[in-house]
Amino acid sequence: MLRNEVWLLLGVSLGHSAVLSVLSLIEKLTAPGPLDQQAAELNTAVTPDRPWLDLAIQLTRIFFALVPALFAVHLLNRGPGWDGRFGARGLLGIDGTRKGFDAGAGALLAALIGIPGLALYVGARELGLNATVVAEGLGGVWWAVPVLLLAAVQNAVLEEVVVVGYLITRLRQLSWQAPAAIVASALLRGSYHLYQGFGAFVGNAVMGVVFALFFLRYKRTGPLIVAHTLLDVVAFVGYALLAKHLDWI
Repeated sequence: MLRNEVWLLLGVSLGHSAVLSVLSLIEKLTAPGPLDQQAAELNTAVTPDRPWLDLAIQLTRIFFALVPALFAVHLLNRGPGWDGRFGARGLLGIDGTRKGFDAGAGALLAALIGIPGLALYVGARELGLNATVVAEGLGGVWWAVPVLLLAAVQNAVLEEVVVVGYLITRLRQLSWQAPAAIVASALLRGSYHLYQGFGAFVGNAVMGVVFALFFLRYKRTGPLIVAHTLLDVVAFVGYALLAKHLDWI
């Protein structure tokens, strides 16, 4: 039952994203023109001529993207492996009991991952191994930055709860050895970023190894959520503010 549960949850969340990402990469590789001259677009407008409707669509997307993370917590609450008054939130380390540690460790992880990650992206694009990432395409609407901030939090909660906290917990309960669980989590994280190119796969897989090791050591996804949020805020909002001035982005 646990094995089926894992496959089903991934099938309606980031496993589904991974399959679509592979297909997106194939589409880019078989399209005219090299990979580095193609774009991978994030946070794009749906109805730019009707900003109020676009805002509603963006907020709806963010809300429903969080449902698999909430479902993962629900499933862990129903299954084996936890005790204490916080239930699965305590098991995942999102119980709010160590806010200072979560914030400080998260900031350090963001710095550890962010600077080499930016260098890897630039290098991979120069080598033709990555598409040009367009991190924001909402236009000049007043609500662009708040929506980008919410999108950063949503990405962080979904990925760290499902791909690290939930998946590693369940794989360990299924008698997977720690190295195998780390590899599975890291490869999944890298695979649903393949739509951006091979550099994104490598960078996110390495990030996945670091985050998985951290979770196994400290049993907390709180710092991972903080780190991931900071990384995406810098990427999304930074792109919105600087893309017109920096031609290498």
